Amino acid sequence: MPSSRSNLESPNPELERLQGDVMEQQKESGGDNGACGYVLYALSIILVALFFPFSLCFTIKIVQEYERAVIFRLGRVVSGGAKGPGMFFVYPCLDEFKKVDLRTTAFDVPPQEILTKDSVTVAVDAVVYSRIFDPTMSVCNVENAQYSTKLLAATTLRNVLGTKNMSELLSERETISEQMQTILDVSTDPWGIKVERVEIKDVRLPQQLQRAMAAEAEASREARAKVLAAEGEQKASRALKEAADIMMQSPAAIQLRYLQTLNSIAAEKNSTIIFPLPIDLLSSMVKK
Repeated sequence: MPSSRSNLESPNPELERLQGDVMEQQKESGGDNGACGYVLYALSIILVALFFPFSLCFTIKIVQEYERAVIFRLGRVVSGGAKGPGMFFVYPCLDEFKKVDLRTTAFDVPPQEILTKDSVTVAVDAVVYSRIFDPTMSVCNVENAQYSTKLLAATTLRNVLGTKNMSELLSERETISEQMQTILDVSTDPWGIKVERVEIKDVRLPQQLQRAMAAEAEASREARAKVLAAEGEQKASRALKEAADIMMQSPAAIQLRYLQTLNSIAAEKNSTIIFPLPIDLLSSMVKK
């Protein structure tokens, strides 16, 4: 999407600062842990050696291809970033790790009662697709990355749609989705989350408003039908006037038209015969 490319091309200073902080934490984690840290480190190695090979069941961990493990040693992030996929080694009593799923996840934004710019109340729900691109930031910078993203998506949906008219909400769904995706992507970068796509699922209008819109659409269709009928009658009257002018110039044309009408009546097996009477004859009789 265009917004995704723009985010890749223009680095976010805040994101770079947070990544730098995480790198500093990782560097510090490899530094001096004090005498107590070295003692615990030695005891852990001795413990592994004493119970070898049974200790391997507790020291060797495996993560899947789509997972990463963020290791904390004595409370600090281990240098080198997240581990995986495959096997990695942890020291008993010293290391703790958290698994992070890197697959794209989708979640529904609960229906939100929103007052649009033209004071119409609608219920809108959406779906958001996101993934974790930095496991360390997603663990260290936010308590629950997915839950926080879900709450932020609900708030962003209300804020964005509150600036739109109802007609824009119904006709510009793609534009609104792209705007929401851009806002969420920028806001969740410090959490190590990439918002890939946002889609508006449904827009539910009140029943009274639906009836009013249906009545308005029906009235508009009836008005257009009447205009079309009037235009058709106008064109037909012009054509009849032109035909009458042509027949007045040629008396034989009236006789041919009379014979054509008789032929049409006879084809329908009708016993009625119509004899035309000139209007001029009637007008002369009225004058006398």
